[in-house]
Amino acid sequence: MKSTLSNLSKDVKLLISTFLIVLTIGFFSGTKFLFYSNTTTPIGIEEHYNGNEFSDNQEVMKFKKSEKEILNIVHSHILSMSLIFLVIGYFLTKTDISNPLKNFLIVEPFVSIVLTFGGIYMLWLEISWFTYVIMISGILLHVCYFLAVFLIFKELYKK
Repeated sequence: MKSTLSNLSKDVKLLISTFLIVLTIGFFSGTKFLFYSNTTTPIGIEEHYNGNEFSDNQEVMKFKKSEKEILNIVHSHILSMSLIFLVIGYFLTKTDISNPLKNFLIVEPFVSIVLTFGGIYMLWLEISWFTYVIMISGILLHVCYFLAVFLIFKELYKK
């Protein structure tokens, strides 16, 4: 018999469910921070990392982040998000969803992690068009996360 999430014992399902709920609360709080820090538009993203001190009429004055700050953001996000998606990807391997969708949801987040946070570093180097790479890869990252978690829950509790 194939090892799938639906075949797990109730206590293991409870463990995985509780973990995913807490992880999703943390992931959602990070998403909320993006809106709070006004980094959901190309201009907002650029100002968040490169500052706006040379623009007139700013509500909030922002200064360009130092290289140390950028490296800390890139380093900590790449490491932590890689581990998050390793766990999510492992759970996905234990589902019965179609292989093309499963493979996409397993691989794409890792590509988006590199593009999003590598893009932040490139933006910091003043390559402005990377704001669009950051936005697209960030959206894909979030869509993949929430879809994967939904599919994992669906598999955990399917009859």
